[in-house]
Amino acid sequence: MMAEETFDYIVVGSGSAGGVLAARLTEDPTVRVLLLEAGPEDDDDMIRIPAGFSSLFKTRWDWNYWTTPQEHLAGRRADWPRMKALGGCSSMNAMIYIRGNRADYDGWRDDFGAEGWGYEDVLPYFVRSESNARLSGPFHGTSGPLRVEDRRFTHELSEAFVESAARAGLARTEDFNGLTQDGAGQYQVTHHRGRRWSVADAYIRPARPRRNLTIRTEAFVTRILINGAGPRATGVEYERLGVTERVRAEAEVLLCGGAINSPQVLMLSGIGPGDHLREHDIEVIVDSPGVGEGLQDHPVAGTLIETQDTSDLAEAQTLGNLARWQTTRRGPLVSNVGEAGAFFASHEGLEHPDIQIHLAPTGFYHNGIHEPVRRMVTVAPTLVDIHSRGRLRLRSADPHWHPEIDPGYFTDRRDLDAMVGGFRRVFDIVWQGPFARYLRAPVEPSTTAPSDDDLIEVIARLGQTLYHPTSTCAMGSGGDSVVDPRLRVNGVEGLRVVDASVMPRVVRGNTHAPTVMIAEKAADLIRSGT
Repeated sequence: MMAEETFDYIVVGSGSAGGVLAARLTEDPTVRVLLLEAGPEDDDDMIRIPAGFSSLFKTRWDWNYWTTPQEHLAGRRADWPRMKALGGCSSMNAMIYIRGNRADYDGWRDDFGAEGWGYEDVLPYFVRSESNARLSGPFHGTSGPLRVEDRRFTHELSEAFVESAARAGLARTEDFNGLTQDGAGQYQVTHHRGRRWSVADAYIRPARPRRNLTIRTEAFVTRILINGAGPRATGVEYERLGVTERVRAEAEVLLCGGAINSPQVLMLSGIGPGDHLREHDIEVIVDSPGVGEGLQDHPVAGTLIETQDTSDLAEAQTLGNLARWQTTRRGPLVSNVGEAGAFFASHEGLEHPDIQIHLAPTGFYHNGIHEPVRRMVTVAPTLVDIHSRGRLRLRSADPHWHPEIDPGYFTDRRDLDAMVGGFRRVFDIVWQGPFARYLRAPVEPSTTAPSDDDLIEVIARLGQTLYHPTSTCAMGSGGDSVVDPRLRVNGVEGLRVVDASVMPRVVRGNTHAPTVMIAEKAADLIRSGT
């Protein structure tokens, strides 16, 4: 065991939240920060190439999580890719820049008592983080670290989809993050001149030369060190290069592991549901029943259609296109795969959208692009207003064991009904207008007039994660809240959780930008001493 080092703050996890915190806190040269990342440096070409992200799944870059068998996915276990490298999932996501709906944040405040997290409270932090190449105030920033651009490549199928959606009655939008979310359009992406722009690029690398920032990769945190008097978090224990080390935090430990790792580390440290911890012979320091509860994720299932008179993005993965990307940062490898989409309500009477569409000009299913036996397009309804809740539990007190992950997909029947409604709207859009001219034959489902049972069967066979787990360390003012609105862990001093796990309810849309916002706001809370 090496001698203990001391820092002001220890940040656990370098992803969409941890990387932001480390950079923002070290803007003060008197503050010493240690950033710990379980994975290696983000030095793979497929991280940089936008279209290459799914090639990282099930490799050394992936935590390789699996869910429990899901009743409404035909009893299947779903795999959950999560990045294990500098930048976290911002180094492996599909780079779509979506903030969610105004109602999401007002709901955090009004429904869960998360004071200070309403839309008007959080908008300045979205603006501060962003450098948008096309859009500006009042909704967008132009000088923040996170680059947001229109893609340099857009497939003709994506453009045709937006045209057909407009003819089917959806409003066109040039900005899903502006005054209203509803409508159809092209997604903006976290790119910079044709390459991925992760949190590692935006925040960590510019901060790395600072003398007050220490970064350690391949540092696997096993538990938080807690002094029983208080109790108070005093540091962390981690494994690196075969050695177990301890390091102390004089101010705070900031847990930024995400919706899986953060609750797991809390429970391994004695913070969680008391009876469950005792089952694994873990000493209960704080009986916090909300840890690991309330898990939400956006489920998605694709409509797959055989195409004609067009190309398949999978065909673009050639040496010629790789050379083009390397020399010009242009061409089809600049695609983020999920190029276009829409937000709408699955049925009448809803005030806000509950369905998001992701359009991929290829056959994207079971977490990846597949070699095209036949050319296809994927038009995927995604449920973004979730009623179902799952939970996360330990399978062992050994930190190397993956936890038990049960997202509870479609356990609330309203979610399944909404997905069926989303599929119906997709069929109304795609089989008319300019998009239809590119379609040869339906594949999944295998008919253009499916019954509800047909659609439910497709959802069961093809349903999967959209990579957006949240809410396992939810903030609020209620008794089951894990953290308070200042993200301080209830019952423990000197410890905060800052990541997507603190969302009391998942937002309507992709979760990277909201997680960056959470960290930007957390940095101000920490610096203000609250």
